[in-house]
Amino acid sequence: MKYGRYCWRVVFLFPQFCKILFTFSIDMECSVDVFVGNTTVIDPEIYQLWVDGNSAHEAADVLQKRGILQQWGANMDLLMSDVLDHYRTFHMLEKTLHTPLKLTATGEWTFQIDGDTQQLLIEKYYELDDVVVREVLGKKLSSRHRKDLDEVSEKTAISLRSCRRQFDNVKRIHKLVEELPGHIVNNIQHNFLLSTELSRKYAAVVFIAVNRFETTKRKLQYLNFSDFYHCAHQMIEHWSSTSCHATSMRNQSETETEIETDLDVDRGFLHDLREVRILLDKEKELKHLVCSQLKGRLTDKIYSDMESSFKTHSRSLVLLAGNLNRSRELRSLFVDLVERCVEPLRQARWTSRDLRLFLDYYTPAGVQLFKSDSATALVWERYMKVISSCLVKIYHN
Repeated sequence: MKYGRYCWRVVFLFPQFCKILFTFSIDMECSVDVFVGNTTVIDPEIYQLWVDGNSAHEAADVLQKRGILQQWGANMDLLMSDVLDHYRTFHMLEKTLHTPLKLTATGEWTFQIDGDTQQLLIEKYYELDDVVVREVLGKKLSSRHRKDLDEVSEKTAISLRSCRRQFDNVKRIHKLVEELPGHIVNNIQHNFLLSTELSRKYAAVVFIAVNRFETTKRKLQYLNFSDFYHCAHQMIEHWSSTSCHATSMRNQSETETEIETDLDVDRGFLHDLREVRILLDKEKELKHLVCSQLKGRLTDKIYSDMESSFKTHSRSLVLLAGNLNRSRELRSLFVDLVERCVEPLRQARWTSRDLRLFLDYYTPAGVQLFKSDSATALVWERYMKVISSCLVKIYHN
């Protein structure tokens, strides 16, 4: 009697992604072939499609349109199977990506991934679309606003899955670094292993959220994320509790007892800003100093407007400074800059160059008038350094 020939091929996928392939051949005897591998294979192109929020079928369609079937001589079923296999891997990886330090930890054996691929996985998973961030900027990172992300998706043409990923990542980073002392960019880099540039993006978003700056008013809709990013980092660098200016301005015992972070605006500095109101009493001297420097540097029309409207422009900047110690005034900083400074100058047809020239001479003129009070002169200079940079950045259509 002859025994039939039977063959089984079985593949076991362990959590460690060790692939074990058995081939059984039975014909009066048994032979076993075993293949073991422990490397998690990541296709960057498929991973990017997953990060962008495409479903497996959508990703396969995109790859087909890119000509991958012709390139490899494969059929659609094989491509779909490969994409689904990758997507299963990505879904298993996602929980680990929420805490990147676990992915790169020494002794990590669940996912055997080389260092370069680890960095690619983390950086791509946490990447941000500026148009999406602009829509969530200044809003509470609550479940209610997460439910409204379908509107953000429709407005920005970014998939809903991607919008949710970015929203959740911002919320996750905000929650972790909000209470950490020290420099926010360093804290983000250390805990999430992101590049400097991407860490700076998250730092700007968290800084604006922590200080509750108003960014959603209709007057501010023309501003993009790049504008807020620039202004946030100007404030972090020059106005925060850990900025290079802060230690000389604060009481020593206060510095020792408080946990300092550059997410906090230096309250001592904001309190000292009230002293710059003395410039309101020195308006004539201030105007003379500025106008004497700008004559011949501006067109006759702009110079005439600057001279006739100097009191309005100057008072806007000085009063804004004097009121920033109030939390409500600080939160409305961007609204006030647009209403009090940008809009009047737009109506007068000032160019960005005109504004830059005015500020370049206005700031040192104020310093000169504080020559008998060096502490207030430093406070004025510190204030105007940020305000000038922000005004020039947001002065566009």
